[in-house]
Amino acid sequence: MRVVVTGGAGFIGANLVARLATVDQVDQVVIVDDLSTGSTSNLDWLRGRGASFDFVHGSILDTQLLADACDGADTIVHLGARPSVPRSLQDPVASHLANATGTVHVLEAARHAGSAVIVASSSSVYGSNPQMPKREDMATRPLSPYAASKLATESYTNAYANSFGMTTLALRFFNVFGPLQAAGHAYAAVVPAFVDAALAKRPLTVHGDGRQSRDFTFVGTVVQVLADAVVRQVGHPSPVNLAFGTRTDLLALITELERQLGYPLERTHTPSRVGDVAHSQADNSVLTELFPDITPVSLADGLAATIDWFRSESGRS
Repeated sequence: MRVVVTGGAGFIGANLVARLATVDQVDQVVIVDDLSTGSTSNLDWLRGRGASFDFVHGSILDTQLLADACDGADTIVHLGARPSVPRSLQDPVASHLANATGTVHVLEAARHAGSAVIVASSSSVYGSNPQMPKREDMATRPLSPYAASKLATESYTNAYANSFGMTTLALRFFNVFGPLQAAGHAYAAVVPAFVDAALAKRPLTVHGDGRQSRDFTFVGTVVQVLADAVVRQVGHPSPVNLAFGTRTDLLALITELERQLGYPLERTHTPSRVGDVAHSQADNSVLTELFPDITPVSLADGLAATIDWFRSESGRS
């Protein structure tokens, strides 16, 4: 199989490429990434692990570059995006171009290449809908331009499947965390931000009261699902949650970090952020029907692996 991974130099993308390198059915992996959020250090990490891949440095908005990269692909895993709710509030148009328009370009490249397509959507599409757990057939109520762009991503994907008979799978990611996830920027996700601050013994910044809850999913579990979907070319007519129905609030997350690190963590509370969803928890019934052999990594084990990676990168004990 020839597999193209857009955003393959990013956090989830690089973890996926490392996983695909161990899959017998995959003969070639092509990474397409403009390095706007991905990094050359992730590519170096992949090479250090012996992963074989071809790297195309460029944007998914470059239609000719994308068409050339996707020519002959059996499956395209579309992870390239402009992430972050706060970033989308700063520049909504840029988020739309990367996430919505970029997805249309990927789908067009896939249509002409005859490729199956797996795309990354987000649990943020549920937005202000208070019902828990989140089922895929629930109403979507995006609270941010990022969430709206991800709703467009999955809507276009399903429209292309219906219009052109393509095999597609739109997966709604829920708070993915793990090794390679960057911490040192203003838009960092909560787990790497907490782990980085905790190891440096800085106060942890908690937006709001810390009672907001998330369905944290370890990146190793996510790439298990993605790799299986690649090999079997799994398709589904509607979006699918990629999380396993856990629910942990941020204060409980800090408590688990304290347990694993063996010392108390100072925290600083700031006002809640615009566009943040209060609670998130997936209904995983569709996911487990499609991927019955996947066993998720627990939050505790995933945090331990994440802490180990941050320690190895920083040299902190």
